[in-house]
Amino acid sequence: MTDSNPSFLGRISLAVGTFFSILGDGEFAAGVLRLRKGGAAPAPAPTPAPAAAPAPAPKPAPVLKEASPDAALQLLGLLQRDARFIDFVEEDIKSYSDADIGAAARLVHDGCRATLREHFTIRPVRDEAEGSRVTLAEGFDAASIRLTGNVVGKAPFNGSISHRGWRVDEGRLPKLADSHNAKVIAPAEVEL
Repeated sequence: MTDSNPSFLGRISLAVGTFFSILGDGEFAAGVLRLRKGGAAPAPAPTPAPAAAPAPAPKPAPVLKEASPDAALQLLGLLQRDARFIDFVEEDIKSYSDADIGAAARLVHDGCRATLREHFTIRPVRDEAEGSRVTLAEGFDAASIRLTGNVVGKAPFNGSISHRGWRVDEGRLPKLADSHNAKVIAPAEVEL
């Protein structure tokens, strides 16, 4: 059987479907009427495709900048010069007593602290005392505040400050000459 010569049951199905289409769709009924009067059947209007919901714009990948190691090496050199930091960290301290280690740590601590205070203005990220209860609203700065513990759901979050954090408000490293080799943190010393 072809579409141009449907079977008896096919014609009944077509008649019933057409009947209800004529009752429910005035435009379709007008087209059937034109066809019955000998006119050409209008081309069916294309049904518009359902509009797809706009896809959320993808977040651009963060731009990564390459950090120059010179400033870090310069700071490491200052910590070595003022606090003998690398000497202390590289020393094998297994054979020393706790009292000897404590005395050395006190000197290193004092020198490191003086160096940081001379070359940086360092402030806490949060002003509240550790242990204080805080509420973090939606949109809090996730780069400045790290959530720990049982992190579930969305902001607002209620918790207590376990560490206030640190941020540098100002850095004052000395300027370096072009000939300065920042990789040499502390030159070797040869006593004559």
